[in-house]
Amino acid sequence: MVKCIAIDMDGTLLNNNHVVSEENADAIKLAQKNGVEVVIATGRAYSEAKDVLAEAGIVTPIICVNGAEARKSDGTIVSTNPIANSEVRKLAEILDKHDIYFEIYTQDGTYSKDYDKAVATIMDVFMSASEENDYEKVLKAAKERMEEGNVKLVDSFDPILAEDSHVIYKLLAFSLDKENLEAARSELLDLGIVAVSSSGKDNLEITSVDAQKGIALTTFTAERGITMEETMALGDNYNDVSMFVRVGRAVAMGNAPDGVKEKAHIITDTNVNSGVAKAILEAMAKTEVG
Repeated sequence: MVKCIAIDMDGTLLNNNHVVSEENADAIKLAQKNGVEVVIATGRAYSEAKDVLAEAGIVTPIICVNGAEARKSDGTIVSTNPIANSEVRKLAEILDKHDIYFEIYTQDGTYSKDYDKAVATIMDVFMSASEENDYEKVLKAAKERMEEGNVKLVDSFDPILAEDSHVIYKLLAFSLDKENLEAARSELLDLGIVAVSSSGKDNLEITSVDAQKGIALTTFTAERGITMEETMALGDNYNDVSMFVRVGRAVAMGNAPDGVKEKAHIITDTNVNSGVAKAILEAMAKTEVG
């Protein structure tokens, strides 16, 4: 019996227009009406998640930045799992050594040193979500992200790292050089202080080892007296796998890479075809039969 549903955003809940379809929104509201706890689990910062959900009329708690932050449905911060500033310096040295661009996600917003690479980074996430994505539309959406101020351009990260008041949640790294990317991944993991996953074909999502969607979801369910066996998780990329390996019903999107699908119990339709709604309705039907 499914008592909790955790849902990723990009490539999962959101379609190729980066909005929630009416079918997905209706299915979530129906699940909630039937007493099912629904939580959004995303790599996005809260500022980049809340407005999209609000437009669809979806009110849920949110696990943000891959589990580095958890918020109540009203936006109140419940918990954080940041990376110490001193550790971020070590991570930055490794990424710089391998000539890899990266952004810093903080409690106060996301920071970048390069406009063009910031656009390319978010395009990688959006394009990786579906082969059906229209390049020009994705480019427009990526530029809007910059224009809306969701990413702040700075000349240097030094002032951010120098102030302990800056709470750092994640580094999002991007490179088209796969050898450099893999070399950096290996070196980062050897430090033993971070979790490294991916939300696109050419990126690395770097968080505290304790900041993973699966860990945050385990805490979320335990606080509500729900077991992970009674939980369903839906996702499309490698930063969702930490949920898949813990829940009783892991659902990969039809647009997910094969490596992600292999970790799932069920494969639903694509994000373009409201696969989230189909998976929720199927799970609820099984619950009613049970």
